Amino acid sequence: MDTSFETITGLPQWVGYIFSFVLGSMIGSFLNVVIHRVPLEKSVVFPNSTCPNCKNAIKPYDNLPILSWLALRGKCRNCKNPISARYPAVELLTGLLFLLVFWQNGFNAFLPVALVFAAATVALVFIDAEHMILPNVITYPLLGFALLVRIIFPFFCEPAFVKSVFRDLNFYPLSALEAYPLWLVSLCGSILGALVGGGSLWLVGEIWKRLRGVDAMGLGDVKMLFGVGALLGWRLTLLTIFLGPQPPRLPPPPSPPP
Repeated sequence: MDTSFETITGLPQWVGYIFSFVLGSMIGSFLNVVIHRVPLEKSVVFPNSTCPNCKNAIKPYDNLPILSWLALRGKCRNCKNPISARYPAVELLTGLLFLLVFWQNGFNAFLPVALVFAAATVALVFIDAEHMILPNVITYPLLGFALLVRIIFPFFCEPAFVKSVFRDLNFYPLSALEAYPLWLVSLCGSILGALVGGGSLWLVGEIWKRLRGVDAMGLGDVKMLFGVGALLGWRLTLLTIFLGPQPPRLPPPPSPPP
């Protein structure tokens, strides 16, 4: 059955690309709130966004993704205090990621899952870059979401589609479990992927700590890779680990004696 965007909606494909980018930039605007407030343990819903300098509420017409920052030339309308370029950068990046996800996945049942995963990843990356933490309020739900998706999809989607989305099901050791229900095999693949992702990072950190006496990485990285592995499976998780290395986070050297 043809599940292309044009067939289902009757609209040309380029409309889907535009819509995905606009949606992504809007989600990126919300992610800016998440990136700013979650590390401070503040609500991402209330109160409304305000200028951090003059505390005036941001008007809806000054809160349009990317466009408002350009129109205001990167300054608050009231106090003229500079607005960080991170805000339009997050909106633009999220818009582009949503466009790429739509292009890569197409208009199918896995698209919302991939978009949620991309949005969560953007939030984690920017929070980690600024605060060097990966909050539990994002990493734990990401893991739960991944496990739930891997269980539910085999019940509502054709086996061929499930195996095209979760490609680890086509390879050993999961391919040896074909006699079992697909949802169970998918769940096993999710658990295996989580162990390969988070477990491998934990093992490396533990070995480094025992050899050098310092923490090589925080548990936030481990929790994040649990979620990544649970959704992507062990094969793509290994690829993720090898493509996204980072140096160990070592404590600063002690100050020299006076």
